Amino acid sequence: MSEHEHGKMDITEQEKTFEGFIKFWIWLFGISVATLIFLAIFNS
Repeated sequence: MSEHEHGKMDITEQEKTFEGFIKFWIWLFGISVATLIFLAIFNS
């Protein structure tokens, strides 16, 4: 087995997954805030 060299691993898939995860939570947060604003405006 070859020796591990720090910084040599290909992490493009992990970066794409993390980017998708962050985008999901940003969208979820935005939709939640918009829903709360809508409810506050229309006294629901």
